[in-house]
Amino acid sequence: MFTPRWIQLFAASSRAMVVALAIALAMFVAPVSYADPAAPETSASGVHGMVVSESDDAAHAGVEILKQGGNAVDAAVATALAVGVTNPAACGIGGGGFMLIYMAKARAFYALDYRETAPLQARPDMYMRNGKPDEDLARDGILGVGVPGEIAGIDAALRRFGTMKFQQIAAPAEKLAGEGYAASPHLAKEIGMLAPKLKNDPGLAQVFLKPDGSAPQAGDTIIAKNLAATLKSLGDDPVANFYHGEVAAALVEFMKAHGGIVSAADLANYRPEWRDPIHHRYEGYDVYAMPPPSSGGVVLEMLGALDSGHLAGLGVNSPPYLARLIEVMRQGFVDREQYADPSFVGVEIQKLLTDSNILQLRERALHPKKSPPPPAAHDHGTSNLLVADKAGNVVALTTTINTVFGAKVSVPALGLILNDEMDDFAVAPGVPNAYRLEGERANEVRGGKRPLSSMSPIIVTKNGAPVMTSGGSGGPTIISGVLQVVLNILAFHLDATSAVNEPRIHEQAAPDVVIVEQAMPAATRSALEQMGYKLKVVPELGAVGAITIAPAKFRGAADPRKGGGAVGY
Repeated sequence: MFTPRWIQLFAASSRAMVVALAIALAMFVAPVSYADPAAPETSASGVHGMVVSESDDAAHAGVEILKQGGNAVDAAVATALAVGVTNPAACGIGGGGFMLIYMAKARAFYALDYRETAPLQARPDMYMRNGKPDEDLARDGILGVGVPGEIAGIDAALRRFGTMKFQQIAAPAEKLAGEGYAASPHLAKEIGMLAPKLKNDPGLAQVFLKPDGSAPQAGDTIIAKNLAATLKSLGDDPVANFYHGEVAAALVEFMKAHGGIVSAADLANYRPEWRDPIHHRYEGYDVYAMPPPSSGGVVLEMLGALDSGHLAGLGVNSPPYLARLIEVMRQGFVDREQYADPSFVGVEIQKLLTDSNILQLRERALHPKKSPPPPAAHDHGTSNLLVADKAGNVVALTTTINTVFGAKVSVPALGLILNDEMDDFAVAPGVPNAYRLEGERANEVRGGKRPLSSMSPIIVTKNGAPVMTSGGSGGPTIISGVLQVVLNILAFHLDATSAVNEPRIHEQAAPDVVIVEQAMPAATRSALEQMGYKLKVVPELGAVGAITIAPAKFRGAADPRKGGGAVGY
């Protein structure tokens, strides 16, 4: 059994005496909720359905579609389009994502990959200048742009499982863009931080900055009429226009004029990929996730390494629990280096999820490999949404333009913000990206290839029925955040709101430092430091949403770290 072996090895480690002290210190440390109880809009209950989004307006757009008779896929697409309008720093039709779908009638899971691809002209040395890699070229500017997959992906989902036409579903997003929406505190903050860069792009400056160049305040109205017109122009056959028609022509013309390499052939050849979902057992539950190039398998590996660990007996966010979590996270991120686009690299995902490999990860977690500590970074250029409907269908969707405001470049005539997804490739071996994740050869740039992603939407079932779903945003903190929220619900039996609100940690092997939210009790942080861990305290770590599902009872929670909404009916 796992627990006796773990305890036996753990007790033999050099930290055992300190852990015993930490347990004693932690016995009187009560769990601290991260959330402000005065923010009820981030949690809700419902009997017919539930939508959780990082935008309250978008969550209401999804519920509007459910009330009109749409299913979870219809509502997820409506929410995705609306969040692309109201959370434009994080996502939009200039980006791409992943959609994990459970259809109750078929009792089956489906995984849709509409991740951006590298332009056909892309090559491994395209970011080398004077013999040295210049990672900024992949991060800001026209050379960072990958081929958008958002429209192709949501259209594929609608055609296979939806019940409504694209324009009916896009109507809430078109209205928000054309008539305006109130800037959330999170968006206003991001615009303020990026204002100097936004000023350099005419389209971004016109929409998101005031005439004097200053940033809007929370609550100020933002209008994106050109984006509304673009959404309207897509009609009920959005792929035809976006990838072959007038939108495609305008996008390619813009690329040519500004030195970009996304071509008409790139757009015409783009296809979303239906992939086989992956899953693993945890404490009697079946956890389903997206396969590579998503990092869903990393979450499954980590859960497997913690299975049968009797975590509840340790206490949520207790030092001994967090010590286990840290070591498992570190080793999980080491395994992540093997993940890449399976169309280009043989990713042995089923081998990584075998009991023998997970047992090895469990053992390696007790003897971590140290790495030099470069500075850490976290970002929120991604948005997650979750939908559950009365028929039992569930969708977990994560969408992104990568870092905040993507490439910091827009196509003004289209109102289209372009992604900087090329930064998720390995610019060069050993060169970290914006999230301090170092690239490996498996993830090097190739034309038509999809970059490795941290996005990890999951759906959990018990006895064949969905019981929860979760996903997050925030670069690599998506992986650790989703892991902790899932454990908070499945192992510690917290409700959705409490599970999301608990303070979190993050460890990604390089840098070899544990990032801890400041809401974590000081006594807990001190105990971890006494164990020998180097901590970096930050205000917050990413954003994770969750829905728990029972017959005629949905509980949803958006993350107060980023705001948003949970709307049930």
